[in-house]
Amino acid sequence: MTDTAARGFAESYGRVPDAVWSAPGRVNLIGEHTDYNEGLVLPFAIEQRTAVAAARRDDDVIAVRSTLYPDPGRARLAEITPATAAGWAAYPLGVAWALSRLSPRRGRGKPGGADLFIDSAVPEGAGLSSSAALEMAVAAALDALWDLAATEAELAHAGQRAENEVAGAPTGIMDQYASLLGEPGAAVFLDCRTEDTRIVPLRLAEADLDLVLIDTGGRHSLAGGAAGGYAARRASCERAAAELGVPSLRDVGIEDLPRAALILDDETFRRARHVVTENERVAATVAAIETGDHAEVGRLLTASHRSMRDDFEISTPALDLAVDVALRAGALGARMTGGGFGGAAIVLSGRDRTARLVQAAERAFADAGRPAPLARTVIPSPGAHRDDRAGTTEPGRLSRDD
Repeated sequence: MTDTAARGFAESYGRVPDAVWSAPGRVNLIGEHTDYNEGLVLPFAIEQRTAVAAARRDDDVIAVRSTLYPDPGRARLAEITPATAAGWAAYPLGVAWALSRLSPRRGRGKPGGADLFIDSAVPEGAGLSSSAALEMAVAAALDALWDLAATEAELAHAGQRAENEVAGAPTGIMDQYASLLGEPGAAVFLDCRTEDTRIVPLRLAEADLDLVLIDTGGRHSLAGGAAGGYAARRASCERAAAELGVPSLRDVGIEDLPRAALILDDETFRRARHVVTENERVAATVAAIETGDHAEVGRLLTASHRSMRDDFEISTPALDLAVDVALRAGALGARMTGGGFGGAAIVLSGRDRTARLVQAAERAFADAGRPAPLARTVIPSPGAHRDDRAGTTEPGRLSRDD
């Protein structure tokens, strides 16, 4: 992938890139639709990555090309707006736009132009945050090219601004932090209100456990086909908070739900109940991981899926099938992962059951007349970093030197 990006850059721009940067997709182990409610999440970075070969230009033009899309993108930095950036290029152009608006400070370089070439192994629309992988790879590249010395928070928020304000997807901050901060064998415990983070080692190998991703093949776009459903869920959460008189649903506890049921209409209450109980499940999952109680982790994952299916109503028949067959095959727990309306399920399974679980999923989908799912183990992996010609320089860390 790194070599493909470098070759594509040379073929497109007639010169070699300054370097290649890459960032991973992510799986959210638990904590769905809690991020924009200032709640708790527990994602991990995956081995599938997006690579960006890049070089600075002498003018203020941002040019973007990709192996994935035939149409290039190009705009002067000062002219990038939500109205002028469209399609796939809205994501990298939006990141450039957001980074160019960082507050000037001592030691920070000046934004300018850049040529970018993008290649990716992160599946689109599978709930693995291909968009954040793209945003954070571009952010890492431009941070280095422009000598911005941006903080991790600034890079994460640049990606979120690109997604929210330019690409038009009303997402939270979880995906960008997961793509930036991932570490091998670990998840990122993020408080989306304070943006405090803690690395939580999962210790899967020593417990003989696998994390299995069952990609149903159902695709969504949170800036397109599923945007209405995603935006409607967010609006419900904001309405619930307003009617309950709190800044966000993070301020509502389990003990407040009986009062909320009296105040909110049924649908809005169920949306709120999912968020409130999901925050509790995230905290409980971290505690169970740290004490080695994997059966409890599995129970919490499954409870999370039921809440997304019944209260938040973002699952699909294919996702429900994936979860059900995994549990019948002996998995400790399973849930859909990502924004919903399609995508993949994540399964916690004993390593000795993984092969049978994958076969059971394939049989169940065939029996249901559905295309075969892509089921595979996923490995918690490093976050965004600069790559050299032989591979990565500092896994899991941003390299700021050119």
